[in-house]
Amino acid sequence: MTEKQNRTLPAQPALCRILDANLDRSREGLRIIEEWCRFGLNSADLALVCKQLRQELAFWHTPELRSARDTPADPGTELTHPQEEQRGSIQQLLAANFCRVEEALRVLEEYGKVYDPNMGKAFKQMRYRVYTLESDLLAYRRYQQLLRSQLYLVTSPKYNFLTIVEAALQGGVTLVQYRDKASDDGVKLANVRQLCELCHRYDALLIVNDRVDLAIAADADGVHLGQQDLSVAEARKLLGPGRIIGSSTTNGEEMQRAIDAGADYIGVGPVYETPTKANKPATGLDYVRYAASKSPVPWFAIGGIDINNLDEVLNAGAQRVATVRSIMDAEQPTLVTQFFISQLIRMQHLKAQKALQATT
Repeated sequence: MTEKQNRTLPAQPALCRILDANLDRSREGLRIIEEWCRFGLNSADLALVCKQLRQELAFWHTPELRSARDTPADPGTELTHPQEEQRGSIQQLLAANFCRVEEALRVLEEYGKVYDPNMGKAFKQMRYRVYTLESDLLAYRRYQQLLRSQLYLVTSPKYNFLTIVEAALQGGVTLVQYRDKASDDGVKLANVRQLCELCHRYDALLIVNDRVDLAIAADADGVHLGQQDLSVAEARKLLGPGRIIGSSTTNGEEMQRAIDAGADYIGVGPVYETPTKANKPATGLDYVRYAASKSPVPWFAIGGIDINNLDEVLNAGAQRVATVRSIMDAEQPTLVTQFFISQLIRMQHLKAQKALQATT
């Protein structure tokens, strides 16, 4: 790091107070983000980036700036906003603290130009690095959530679909897809925005079926594409690296194309005949077995799966399943969701026990 230039005149007390306050603000915000990278995401790489940024901020936090602090006379200590007193989810907490850090760095960049020419340059570059960190953290969090998700709820158009989805979220669903082939775009966008806010309140991911534009407009977590939709590669150009892209597949050839194109996960099916895929013949359990032995990316068995045939799908090798009607048409969506998840966890434990026995 470049040594700070010597100044011939003492800095104004107000300038020093501004720099001190924003150095504190940015360091505190980064520490909050770092704790989640370390303990929430278990990512040493992201935690290290935060730590390095905090250390660089500490370099500029000189005794001169600290000595200008006058907390009792600071009118800002009495100012607050209701949103500062509430955090509805980890995502909201992280977003608020990234905003806090980025705003503070912008203040440091502008006022730093008056204090030291090198300071403005340093904080400008640091601000861009925080933008990158925010994108990387969000992409990492989304993918880790995808890996942890075993049950995938795909919605169907219903007047009370938000109530049903919330019931499923309360039952433990962490991955939801908005699917609506019939409504006007204005209705779809309004629904996606509401559903996005609901899912994020429960720290769940929201994927939009088919429509990259709606996913971007509503800041959803990704898209799911069919074989006749925009290609995975083209969708990635529009969405960037930070959002999830899934692809429907019905056979090994389609699976390989989706994986080669960079799909983050694939749908495997329809396993059984289903009215949501009326024109597609069922792939049966053979394709489930094929995916279990061949797919290097997360995959979800989908198509006509319900509480009556779930065991045979799991016994064929599925570790993740997607469902529409079993939850969307259920009288008690929360209980059905909990049943699905309990069976998926039970099968996961059985497979782990068998693997352990095979090594002993």
